[in-house]
Amino acid sequence: MCQWCTKHGSGGKWYLNARNYSNELADKMRAHEYLTEQWMNFESVYIRRIAGVSSIGLGYKLQLPIIGRVLRNAAENMIHSEGGHRNPARADGHFGQVIPIEEAKLIMLNLAAEPIIRNYCMCRWMQKGVQDACCINFGVLSGVIEKLPRFVPADTRYHLTREEAVELLEENNRKGRVCTVWFQPVPYINAICSCETPQCGGLRLRVDFGLHTVYKAEYVADIDPDYCQDCKQCITACQFGAIRYSSTMKRALIDQKKCFGCGLCKDNCHHDAIKLLPRENIEGLKNNY
Repeated sequence: MCQWCTKHGSGGKWYLNARNYSNELADKMRAHEYLTEQWMNFESVYIRRIAGVSSIGLGYKLQLPIIGRVLRNAAENMIHSEGGHRNPARADGHFGQVIPIEEAKLIMLNLAAEPIIRNYCMCRWMQKGVQDACCINFGVLSGVIEKLPRFVPADTRYHLTREEAVELLEENNRKGRVCTVWFQPVPYINAICSCETPQCGGLRLRVDFGLHTVYKAEYVADIDPDYCQDCKQCITACQFGAIRYSSTMKRALIDQKKCFGCGLCKDNCHHDAIKLLPRENIEGLKNNY
């Protein structure tokens, strides 16, 4: 299990620990104040300063020998901050993890604190100018977002039942989007998103720059060669370039070091050739999150 499971999972996965969704934890962490300031300043997250340096042109700056190392350490410390002086406007202590849809459904049906709402994905809005109400937020965050009209769709009902939230997750899964669960701030959990690269700010920072804004899932995909029927559906479903087709072997091959364990390949395989295995059971991948 990842380090956050050890710290905040009470012996299990951090995102399946009911305490991390509780109103008691939210009150203890003064989550309402943190989330209000964070979301009021949400658009500025993409142009925040890291160690006093603008994040514009971050990819180039991270490659610089000395400045790059300083920026990377500072960014990781901001992302994973658990201190009492976290800056909400910078979204300190805000990061997530990829999860398969089965666990996302479990969270929505059993763990997410009500009220549950759908709201615009700010990544898609800021990157592409597209208003897509595909993000699911719950608990204290729902009340905060409701008071900020720019995030809430005006032409549709945005309050969801648990069952409706599951239906929305399934709809986005069919569109090829990856389920992610988020600390906001760690260890309080109040969001499940349906993400895709490169629009997702978190996934882009992870995939392109190697920053741990989003961790790989607790699983990796595995193909049974006896069941693979050469359909290539799994290849088109993978956002992370972890699957390729071998014309010699006439089957798909998974690079498990690149695999994020989202399960989209499994969900798009019509021959039951793919399953998810616990990451900790695969030699060489146990701590590769």
